[in-house]
Amino acid sequence: MRRRKPPAGAVSKAPAGLPSPLIENWAWQDHAACVDVDPELFFAAESERGPRKHAREVVAKSLCKTCPVRRECREHAFVVGETYGVWGGTTEEEREPALHARRQ
Repeated sequence: MRRRKPPAGAVSKAPAGLPSPLIENWAWQDHAACVDVDPELFFAAESERGPRKHAREVVAKSLCKTCPVRRECREHAFVVGETYGVWGGTTEEEREPALHARRQ
């Protein structure tokens, strides 16, 4: 029997840094405190700056403090190099020094 090609855009191998696309590697997300929260709480609008951005991040981080998978979320952000948003109670600015160090 001849093997079919995967459809265009199908992921057959995880991009560098991401865990393989097995449910076990991503199941932690189902237990996150933010699972039913609007993602805009965790990601700044392009024009958002200063006190408004800081206030949104404080609220997002307060939800992260209650999260049973905070450690897994934070580790994900560092492993894959998330450069935007609040992940595991850390902002992009808080992760940047560690991400920069990993690139060197």
